[in-house]
Parts: sequence; C-alpha cells; structure tokens
Amino acid sequence: MPEVDSPERVGGWTRLVTARPRLALLAALVITALAVFAGSGVADRMSSGGWEAPDAESTYTTQVLEREFPASQPNLLLLIGSGGASVDDPAVAAEAARITERLSAEPGVGGVGSYWQTKSPALRSEDGREAIVAARIAGDEKAAGEILDRIAPAYRGTHGPVEVSVGGPLAVRHEMQTTIQEDLLRAELIALPVTLVLLVVVFGSAIAALLPLGVGIVAILGTNAVLRGITELTDVSVFAQNLTTALGLGLAIDYALFIVRRFREELAAGADTRTAIGITLRTAGRTVLFSALTVAVSLAAMMVFPQYFLRSFAYAGIAVVLLAAAAALILLPAALMLLGPRVNSLDLRRLLRRGRTPGAAEDSGRGGRTPSAEGSGRGWARFSVLVMRRAPVFAVLTTVTLVLLGLPFLGVKFGTADDRQLPATAESRVVQDHIRDGFPGSPGGGLEVLAEGSASPGQYADFRDRLDALPGVQRVDGPVTGDGFAYYEVLPAGEPVGQGAQDLVHDLRAEPAPFDTSVTGAAAVLVDSKAAIADRLPWAVGIIVVVTLLLVFLLTGSVLIPLQAVVLNALSLTAMFGAVVWVFQDGNLSGLLSFTSTGDIETTLPVLMFCVAFGLSMDYGVFLISRIKEEYDRSGDHEHSVTYGLRHTGGLITAAAVILAVVMVAIGTSRVTNTKMLGLGIALAVLMDAMVVRSLLVPAVMKLMGRVTWWAPAPLRAFHRRFGLSEGETVAAGDRDAERIPGAGGQDRDRDRDKIAAGA
Repeated sequence: MPEVDSPERVGGWTRLVTARPRLALLAALVITALAVFAGSGVADRMSSGGWEAPDAESTYTTQVLEREFPASQPNLLLLIGSGGASVDDPAVAAEAARITERLSAEPGVGGVGSYWQTKSPALRSEDGREAIVAARIAGDEKAAGEILDRIAPAYRGTHGPVEVSVGGPLAVRHEMQTTIQEDLLRAELIALPVTLVLLVVVFGSAIAALLPLGVGIVAILGTNAVLRGITELTDVSVFAQNLTTALGLGLAIDYALFIVRRFREELAAGADTRTAIGITLRTAGRTVLFSALTVAVSLAAMMVFPQYFLRSFAYAGIAVVLLAAAAALILLPAALMLLGPRVNSLDLRRLLRRGRTPGAAEDSGRGGRTPSAEGSGRGWARFSVLVMRRAPVFAVLTTVTLVLLGLPFLGVKFGTADDRQLPATAESRVVQDHIRDGFPGSPGGGLEVLAEGSASPGQYADFRDRLDALPGVQRVDGPVTGDGFAYYEVLPAGEPVGQGAQDLVHDLRAEPAPFDTSVTGAAAVLVDSKAAIADRLPWAVGIIVVVTLLLVFLLTGSVLIPLQAVVLNALSLTAMFGAVVWVFQDGNLSGLLSFTSTGDIETTLPVLMFCVAFGLSMDYGVFLISRIKEEYDRSGDHEHSVTYGLRHTGGLITAAAVILAVVMVAIGTSRVTNTKMLGLGIALAVLMDAMVVRSLLVPAVMKLMGRVTWWAPAPLRAFHRRFGLSEGETVAAGDRDAERIPGAGGQDRDRDRDKIAAGA
C-alpha cells in the first residue's frame, strides 16, 4: 500500500504540475484557443501530391518540359461530348473552337490545344463522339487550384450542342483534396461520440471519460497550428491531417487512460490526491514518456525519404505525439489535482449494478475499487496462467497464424496513385475513365524523352527511329523542338505503369544519343519513386530498430526484451500487410468497401503504414512491459510478474486498442482509397497487436525464455543503473536475478503466486 503521508513520494515534477492547477488549465485553454486561430485554414494550404522524389530524373525532366514546352504537360482537360453527333460535325466543331479560344484568353492558362486544332487521333475518342481540349494552368498547386476554382464553373455543363466536363491531373488532385477534407470532418463526427461512449464504458465515470477526450482535442488543435506553420516553409500533404486526427485521439486517449487508471488505483489503495499523482507520474508517467519517444522515433524515420508525402506524416506524427504526451503529463495531472476523488463522479454504470449484493456496487468515488479494475483483472490473470501453462503451443500456433496471414504480401505490386483513388461519381474521375476506356493509346499514359543540346534534323530523326525500334514501344511522336531542347512522346504498349512500361523506362534511359536525354511520365515517376524508397528504406528501418532497442533497454535493463519487442512488433504487422494486398490490390471486398482496385499498391503506403503501425505496437508493448518490469523489480518473481502485468494492463490495452481502432475505422470510411487503406489497415494492425500479440505471444514467449528474459551483461547493467528509468521503485531484485542463471528453484513459487493471482 502506498505511504499516504510520505512526502518523498511527491517529486519535483509533481509539485510543479500541481502547484497552480487552475492557472495551468487556464493557460492551456488560452494556448488552445490561439492554436485554433493559428491552425485555421491549414487544409487549404496543404497539397494532394508528394509521391515524386524531388531529386529524381523524372522530376527534373517534368520541370524542364513545363518551362520549355507547356503544352507537353497539360494539367487541365476539358472533355467535350457531342451527344449522338460526331465531334467533326460543323456545329460541334464551331462550339469547341469557341471554348478553346475562350480558354486560351483566361489569365494563368497556357499551352491550350485541342483535337479540332491538331486533328490528333489521340485527342478523339474511338467512337467519334468525344474529344479533348488540353491546357496547362501555371503556378504551384495552391495557385493553380485557385485558378481552377475560378474558371471551372464557366466551362462545366452544356454549351449549345456540346456537354463539357472538367478533368485532368490538376482537377483530380483538387477534387481529392476537397474530398479528404469533407471525409475528415465526417470521421471526426463519427469518432468523437463513439469514443466518448467507449470511454464511459471503460471508466464508468463520465468525468474520467471526458479527460482523455480533452487531451486528444488539445493535441489535434495544437498539431494543426504546427502544420500551419510548417506549410510556410515546405509542402505538406493533405493526407497528413488524417494521421493528426487518428493519432491525436488515439494516443492521447491511450496516455490519458494509462494515467487516469493508475491514479484511480492509487486513490483506491488509500493515497491522498497529491501522493496518488506523484506515484502515477513516477510510474505511468514514465511509461507514457517512453511510449511517446518510441512512437515519435518510428514516425520520424519517414524524414529520411525525399517524398514530401512521407515527410508530411513525420511532421504531423511527431507533433501530435509530443503534444499528446505533454498534455497527458502536464494538463492531466493539474485536472486530477482539482478533481481528486471526484474523478469517479457521475458513475453512469451505477444503474447496471443495482440489484446486486451489497458490496458489488461499492462506490468507487469514496476510495473503493475502481469499477473496471477487478473483474477484468482476474480474468486476464487466469488467461495469462493458461497461456503460460501451454506456452509452446500458443507461441507456435500464434506465430504460424500471423505468418500465414501475411503471405499475400509476397505478391505485392507497386504502382502510382491516380484518379481511381476517387469515388466513381467524382467528375474528374469520370473524365479520366472516359479517356482511359474510350480513347486510343490512353492519353496521358505516355513517356516523354527530353533531349538537351544542339542536334541536326537527321540526328533527331535517327534517334526517333531507334526509340521506335525498342521492345514495348507502340508509337513515337515528335520530336517537338525548341531553343536548345526537344522532346519525344513515347507511347508504351500495354498498361501505362505496368512492368512493361517500367522496363521501357530503363531502355529509354540506356539508349545512346548525340545529346543529353532524360525520361519522365507516369512509369518513370514510379521507377524513380521505388528506387528512392529502396535506397532510403534500410536507413529508416535501422533508425527505428536501433532507437527502439535503446529505449526499451533503458526502460527494462534487459538485452533480450528489446530484441523480443522488435521481433514481435514486426510479426504483429503481418496481418495488416497481407490484408492490404488481398483486399486493396486483389480487389476482394471492393464492392463492400466501395473502392476501385487498380491491381497495385501505391509505393509509399506500405512504408507509411509500417512506421505508424510499428510505433503504435511499441506503444502497447511499453505499457505491458513496464508493468511487468515494475512488479519484477519488486518481487523478483518472473512468472508472477508476467501475470501481474497482464492482469493490470490487459483490459486497459484492449480498451485503448478498440478505441484507437474505432478512430482508424472512422478514417477508413473515406471515399479516397489510400485513406481508406491507411485507416482500415492500421485498425487491423492495432487490434491484432493488442488482442493476439500482447495477449498470447508475449506471455508465451516470456514463459519460454524464463528469467533469462531479464539478463544483461554487467557493463550494461551498470549503465542501466545510472541512466535507465523504470516504473518501479526498486531495481535490486531485477539486478540480482539478472545475474542468476535461470533455474527451476523459483518455478514452483512463480506457479503458486500465479494461482493466487488468478483466484484473487
């Protein structure tokens, strides 16, 4: 039992955060209000691209073509439909010419061309009833989007004998950004009330349930302000807002759950409010700090990649994790100081306990047991004893099952995001579907070969013939020449970004020429993106693994537990990766989930999902291991400590995982496929980690390893004594047993204590 009147149990941090609780909360309210103001309009400043590597050959080539040959890189397409008539009908041609001329006169619009000007077969549908007007809107994505918003309403719709629809890459990105903003608002409206209900179920008390939600809102609003500032310095993907909402609610709730639960336990054990806060911060608070650091490191690893799509998630993730931890460690203790035992007020489950025997409805607000602590705790204790009794069976079966679930990922195919990310009814998606299905050669799917330097007409023609002779080439157009530059349009046979087109990119780049050449196009962007990720991925994984090993060692003082944590966390992600391929690449459940399968996975998504899911897995792993370590330091009893840890955190981790999964599923209701994949995939990973790995695999593996789990060589034990942090007060037991060779002498004692815990 805690020593209620022991002043040394209240440390300096506790005195700091509880000295002026009302002032601290008032300051937090003012800062949050400022964050709302500072973060307003952040979504409008974000971009919907970022998949390209900025230092890649394809990026350089695109930039040169945009500058020297604007018409070669159209980002606005007007699909002109003539109804039942031919696009060559005089009335249709006249109206199309007027639209083309009017578009050419729009400020900020250049490189305007149309089928009626060029008579290019690629700009006319195969049935002759649709044709294309192509143009380029100048400026960055934000400026171009504003021009599109201004001019699109004037062209969209019926104009005499023709019907005009607005599409093209710019329209796709703009519509994707708008859709994501709308979907995010809907996800928040779904997640917040459901989360509140679940928190009430977990805590019983409405007051206790509101605290984690408040921490999450502070983290989200603060992160939006941080992202608004970052947009002044660099590009930020609009997709990052989804991660802000998910992690802001999920992690803040995790941290607040852990702290509030421990605070209520200490109150129930007889501690006064300040002492309970002190013990909570020294134990659960340290765990939250370690957890936040491990999650932040996993997300920070995405900074090594050049694509700003991935870097944006690092910006958002690091900010929201640190803000959630700060709110949980600063604002939450201040609130608990003011509430004290009233944290258990408004027990909404009291009605459910009416009619039970006296004592079953003990009032937790008067120092009794926390409403949710005991029943589930006994169940988890019995469950852990069962798992450890059959540890080899559970370890083998769980591992084999997880590996089998991940096997579909062996057939993964990587691609690029396109208009099919949008719902089938989106206007820009409809335009691209018409072009993809009805126009010869899929306009926009070609490769551009840029030639730099002076050359004679004969050299240009000779190079064109050699390009035309390459395997996988359907047609070569050009060259279009300019001042020291020229370019060729190469149309690959087959899929625009299929393996054949990717092989053709390598062939084009390897073809000798009397001038400098470079290649861009959808397939070239994919090739460069895959190369950039493959080049940086070992660094990202290395950073995550090394820092995770170090942090878990500092928490536990063990050499083997960090290795176990990394391996089991990676194993917990197999189901997510297998499901991503089986569902989103192969198209299973596409009707139920309302998306269009493209037959591949966007290249950056697995990297993003790995970093996020690994960090969240470590979050739950730290919660469990820290409580096991606390009890092991106190008792030196290995199996009892595992049972104790699972008993005191099993229900909490499961509740936190369910709440986070609800948030991620709400994100997964998005109409944009990548966001849907991110939300549903991470929800699956979180549930598998909490309900399978933490519940089955961790206790089974720790039982099989025995006391050797806590082993470390003498120099590292000395290092941990000096620099390590643990939840528990005492490290002597852990150090003493770390030096022992595990034997059978303590196994009967462990077994007896487990039986006592199971029946408590």
